[in-house]
Formats: sequence, structure tokens, C-alpha cells
Amino acid sequence: MEDSEPLIQSKASDTRFQILGQISMSHFLNDMLQSLIFAIYPLLKGNYDLNFTQIGLLTLTYQLTASVLQPMVGFYTDKHPKPYSLVVGMGSTCAGLLLLSQANTFPLLLLAAAMVGLGSSIFHPESSRVARMASGGKHGLAQSIFQVGGNAGTATGPLLAAAIIFPFGQGSLAWFSLAALLAMFILWRIGNWYRAQHRVQKGQPITKVSVLSKGRIVTILGILLLLITSKYLYLASLTNYYTFYLMHHFGLNAQNAQYHLFIFLFAVAAGTVLGGPIGDRIGRKRVIWFSILGVAPFTMTLPYADLFWTSVLSFIIGFILASAFSAILVYAQELVPGRVGTVSGLFFGFAFGIAGIGAALIGQLADHYGIEYVYHLCGWLPLMGIITVLLATLKTANS
Repeated sequence: MEDSEPLIQSKASDTRFQILGQISMSHFLNDMLQSLIFAIYPLLKGNYDLNFTQIGLLTLTYQLTASVLQPMVGFYTDKHPKPYSLVVGMGSTCAGLLLLSQANTFPLLLLAAAMVGLGSSIFHPESSRVARMASGGKHGLAQSIFQVGGNAGTATGPLLAAAIIFPFGQGSLAWFSLAALLAMFILWRIGNWYRAQHRVQKGQPITKVSVLSKGRIVTILGILLLLITSKYLYLASLTNYYTFYLMHHFGLNAQNAQYHLFIFLFAVAAGTVLGGPIGDRIGRKRVIWFSILGVAPFTMTLPYADLFWTSVLSFIIGFILASAFSAILVYAQELVPGRVGTVSGLFFGFAFGIAGIGAALIGQLADHYGIEYVYHLCGWLPLMGIITVLLATLKTANS
């Protein structure tokens, strides 16, 4: 540390919980609105006589729109920060939601999903940058606070769908534009802070994290992306098709199935809280080990459980699996210092893309072999976590 800059360094070391709370709340609203797409799949399936393949294509459209653009957005804003781009992204999500409320053909449903995906592609890399800027060096904690907002929003979507959209119909989606407007107001305030903070940090040196060779860094990034593949392929099976599995396997109606989906998504939100701060203390590699490989016994048991134990196992799976992403993302940010937007965009985008491709493939498998087959097959995916042994143990100076 330079003795000539004690005030700036002191401020930089304080976690800005107010900003973290605001960006987490924005993430809550953003992901709540986006999760409504998945939550109303049973309604859309019935209204437009969609098959599982078409349901998968809806997810693929949304996820690929988000995934392809996110690394580009992150790369661009690393070089040219845009403090108010978050407001623009939320505006796209709002427009997509309004279109979805009125869409009456499958192409219009796809267009609405693409507009929501565009909003996500702008929101995630930039909001992740804000979380890191506000971390005060506690990068894992900051990412967990940021992530828990998104996961809580994703969990809330099915509850709102069950309470509002299923009883009042597809048109009631338009009411949720008010939540998007609230998010735009919060993000405008965050943009003001972001702009001022960028001026303070501009020109400060980047703290180097490791002395790994470029080839080793690329290899490790590839391993992390494979771990993301395992996690999000399995999550795609639950996020998109869990309600159909419960309806088919246990005879639940769509509304009751949404409540069971909430149990899983609530567990994901709860588990997110732990991954970042624990990684700050014991190391991110250990968290990744436990989060992905450790969930395998439960995913492999799920297809054989009755309704009660299915709910219990889904909670355990969601809780354990959720802690991985914050740990993986911060690990990657530390691996490639000074490229927060690029790394965040790459990993968020890759996660969205894998989830979209996985949803489409799983939909085809469900159409051809049945929904139960999907969960027997996907239960083996977390075993891929064994490749965590290939990760280097990073030692950082200030995280």
C-alpha cells in the first residue's frame, strides 16, 4: 500500500453494503422477472399446445440471446465503462415481458424471450462488476450477496406465477412491468455511484494474483467451464422440467408443482449465501469440490424417491449445488486480474448458453424417452466434479 493515499485505500477496503444491497435487490427483480418465463411454461404449453421440444426452444432462445452477447458486453465495458447501461438492459427486459403478456403465436413468444435475454446479457456482467467494486476486498462475500438476490428472485417467480398468473392468465404478466420500472430507478442510482467510483479507481494499479503461465490459465479456465457445464445442465433439468416431472410422476396439478419448484429454488438462494464467504476463508477450490462432486449421491437418488423425499432431496441438491457459482466466478476473476467484465460476461454467458442448450436437448429426450428418463440420466452429471483436482490453488494478496 502507498502511504501517500491512506484515505483512498481506507475507503477501498470497506465493503459498501448499501451498494451491495441495492445491486442484490436489482438482481432479485431482474431474475424474478426472467424466471416468470420458466414458471408459466405449463400455462403456455396448455394455451398453445406446445410440446417439450418447443418448451426447450423457448429456453434456448432466451439463454442463447443472453449467453452470446454477455462476453461481448463485458469485454467492451472493461475498456469503456457504461455506468447507465444497466438501466438500458432492464428496459429491454421490461419490453420483453410486456410482449410476452400479449404474444399469441410461438414466434412472438420466441421474440419476447429473446428481448428478455438481451436485457440479461447487459445486466449480469456490469452488475457483477459493481459487486466487485463495492466488495472492499471481500470478493467472495460480495458475489454471494449479489448472487443471493438473483437466486431469491428466481425462487419467487414460481410463487408469483402460482398466485397471480395462473389464476388471472397470461395478460397479468404486464403487471410485473412495475417491478421493472422500480429496478430501473434503483439501477439509475447505482449508475451514479458507479460513475463516481470509476473516477476514483481510474489509474490505480491492478493487483496481480498469480504467476501462472498463459497456457496454464487457459487450461484452468477450460476446467472451470466444464464444471459450469455439469452444474447448469443439471439445473436446466430441474428449472425447466421439474414441474412436469412432478405432474407426471406424482399426479400433482400445475399450481402445486410450482410450490415444490419454489422449495428447490429457495434452497438455491439459501445455499448461495454460503459459497462466497466460505471461499474467502477456506479457499475457493474446496468450495467447488464440495458443491459439485458432493451433490452427486443426492442427484443419483432423486429418481427413486417418493414425493416427500423428492422435495427433501431437491432442497439438499439446490442448497449444495448453489454455492459453486460464486466460488467459480471469483476464482476466475482472480485468475485473470483486470478483466472483471470479460470474465463475468464469459461465465454468466456460458452458464446461460449451457442451460439453454441443455434445456433443448433435455426437452427432446423427454419427448422421446419420457420425463423420468431425464432424471435418471442427469443424476450422473455432478460426477464431473472430480476434475476439480486439476485446479491450481490460488494465493492472493488481498482477497
